[in-house]
Amino acid sequence: MTPSVPPKKQWSWRSQAFRGLVYQALALGLITLALWYLAHNTLINMRARGIQSGFDFLLQTAGFDIGESLFAFDSSEKYWRAFLVGLTNTLRVALLGILFTTLLGTLVGVGRFSRNALVRGLCSAYVEVFRNIPILLQLLMWYLLFTELLPDAAEAWQVGSVYLSKGGINFPIPILAAGHGWALIGLLAGAVAAWVYRRWAFAQFEASGQLRSMVLLPLALLVLGAFAGWLAGGAPSDYDLPKRGEFAIENGGSLTPEFVAVLLGLTVYTAAFVAEVVRAGIQSVAQGQSEAAAALGLSRGQEMRLVMLPQALRVIIPPLTNQYLNLTKNSSLAVAIGYPDVVSIANTAINQTGRAVECITIVMAIYLSTSLLTSLLMNWYNTRAAIKER
Repeated sequence: MTPSVPPKKQWSWRSQAFRGLVYQALALGLITLALWYLAHNTLINMRARGIQSGFDFLLQTAGFDIGESLFAFDSSEKYWRAFLVGLTNTLRVALLGILFTTLLGTLVGVGRFSRNALVRGLCSAYVEVFRNIPILLQLLMWYLLFTELLPDAAEAWQVGSVYLSKGGINFPIPILAAGHGWALIGLLAGAVAAWVYRRWAFAQFEASGQLRSMVLLPLALLVLGAFAGWLAGGAPSDYDLPKRGEFAIENGGSLTPEFVAVLLGLTVYTAAFVAEVVRAGIQSVAQGQSEAAAALGLSRGQEMRLVMLPQALRVIIPPLTNQYLNLTKNSSLAVAIGYPDVVSIANTAINQTGRAVECITIVMAIYLSTSLLTSLLMNWYNTRAAIKER
């Protein structure tokens, strides 16, 4: 029997697919032409007014210091390194904010279903209060709490070796040694072991219904792996301890009040929306699932963790992605309280070089790239969490 040959595509105007390609090509061409016209017209007007253009300024000396940076930076560095500092500061706030927002928002969202009226009321009040106050006002509120209500460094509040003052939070940090590298290797090994164990435990639960530890034991594997690596590396235990200086807390690690205010503001604000996303996702699960879990003898916590939340993920993840994107973009408001994120660096560069179009383009490209990467990762996770049809 001769195998059937698929019909060849007919490139004629009667073909709907061909017309669609033509229309898309025309639309793309018109958009490209419009963008070229805007860019060309902008360059002509800038030259007519004697305004310099181009990205060559990135190789010039910045001439300003940055108060907070994950790596060394001074006024003799180039502008591109200044933007790199701003990018790392933005990512630091965004990544930690996403982590803390997820934890806090999930706890508050689950708390809305608590049988304890006080817990339900507190969770509801949290959501209604913090999601209805503009984020900029919340950032200013947290910043004023740190800079106005906390004592000076000379009278800093002390808990052990941790100091809290207007200068921020100062805490001990380990003096890096080879043992810390081994501890990191051990932590990674523990993470692999925890991942393998969770997959095995989940497979056993699906096959036999026997429930094993899905949280405590994996965490124990992480801790044991890091501890074993630390011991193998000689168990280094030297710390750089902070101490009161004449005008500030010296030595140790520190978190500036600007960073803490931004992180707290973004976390508390966005977590209120995440809580509503989690609540809506749980409510989308059929009531029969809860009744079936109770009939199997699962506790309230097991029911929520093993039955309700896994099924609610397919509803939770898409709007949760939007909240992650909003948190990252809202971090641009940190410029209002003096945190040196990428927007703050761009404003300084504009004032010094006059390259407004170029600096704004860099900021737009950074936020576009981070948003697209976040969407890509969340879409991948959404695909994995989706219910597979049989």
